[in-house]
Amino acid sequence: MLSSQFQIYFLILFSVSSSAVAQLLLKIGMSQPSMQNRAADANWLTSILALMQNYWVVGGLGLYFFGALVWLKVLAKVELSFAYPFVGLGFILTMVFGKLFLGDAITLQRFLGTCLVISGVLLIAIDSKA
Repeated sequence: MLSSQFQIYFLILFSVSSSAVAQLLLKIGMSQPSMQNRAADANWLTSILALMQNYWVVGGLGLYFFGALVWLKVLAKVELSFAYPFVGLGFILTMVFGKLFLGDAITLQRFLGTCLVISGVLLIAIDSKA
């Protein structure tokens, strides 16, 4: 059986990854011209109905929800001050997914900022005991 510490890291990474993929799905869904027009509609009911008919958006929201359920399991097992810095990995994954799947630009400033986030997460992980 897997060690408790390994399980915690796995659950954290799974939850954070789920959120990053959810961001990608939401962006793909909202980038469709039909969604941009409907989302800008002043009638909220029309906008919500349009969102609920878009598979990308529904998939992204569902994945967010599932990731949140996994995150609740994490929070039940470790201190918040240990778990929460790992959310920073979501910024990294989202940036990488944006580059790979959407052609987003990665500037030097974004790259350096990402390196700072990675450094912070590593410092927390090394210092803490799951």
